[in-house]
Amino acid sequence: MLVLRSGAAPACAAPVRPVAAPPAAGVTKQGKATFYDSAGAGGNCSNPAAPADRLYVALGPQEYADGAACGGYLDVTGPKGKVRVMVMDQCPECGPGHLDLSREAFARIADPVRGIVEVSYRLVVDPPLVGPLTFRIKEGASQWWFAVLVAGHGNPLRSVEVRQGGSGGWRAAVRESYNYWLIDSGAGPGPYQIRVTDSRGHRVTATGIRIAPGQVQRSAVRMYGAASGGSATSSAAPSPAAPRSPSARPKPATGPTLSPSNSVPEPTEVAALAAEDGAASASAAPVAAPPSCG
Repeated sequence: MLVLRSGAAPACAAPVRPVAAPPAAGVTKQGKATFYDSAGAGGNCSNPAAPADRLYVALGPQEYADGAACGGYLDVTGPKGKVRVMVMDQCPECGPGHLDLSREAFARIADPVRGIVEVSYRLVVDPPLVGPLTFRIKEGASQWWFAVLVAGHGNPLRSVEVRQGGSGGWRAAVRESYNYWLIDSGAGPGPYQIRVTDSRGHRVTATGIRIAPGQVQRSAVRMYGAASGGSATSSAAPSPAAPRSPSARPKPATGPTLSPSNSVPEPTEVAALAAEDGAASASAAPVAAPPSCG
């Protein structure tokens, strides 16, 4: 018997896009690896240069997650063994689970002549021997437009907050896809306190960070473990990177062009390390789409 029901026919649900997020802590994933050469450049994460050991990786857009994975570390296991690499770059053409390793990292886990191999990989939690934190104010920054690159944190970062001097409220910076943290309306003339929280809930505060565009201000602050005392120092702006090879990643756009300051950083202090919830990053696994209405 035919049964008629009133009302409109149900519409097919649109497919749900996978959630963009860095690899989740505590989860071993399966994938594949290829390799490329950044030609010494620091990749889409805007590092001044590639790591000295040249062990780095570029992730596809889903796991790069608009820069949220930058500065984290993966343990990658292949046919020949395991290598630890820093997330430094985005591989626009790579799908979920596709790691584009540096040539040196690939050679640790497989014969480069193979070109592509199956691997497993896992996010490293609280990687040792990382830090202290460094801060690089972007070229063009001023009291009216603030942008800072934070490095040496080990775990991916959750938030960066800034306040002028030692008083007033904290202002949240917004992470751009090229890994600088921006406050479009500026944060004042400085010096600043900068409070950094990572994906594991570790939180520290560095003080005395000045507007010194293009200079790396090195602190004595570590995100976790014993934090050593000492003073901040400043290094000169790095020399231009070597020309990128055809496989290198595109460079992000710069901010507004303003007159840089020649300020010298003041000593950096450690604030109390306050652990929060320690929650792991959200999983990057694709969300299953609803069944077809056909």
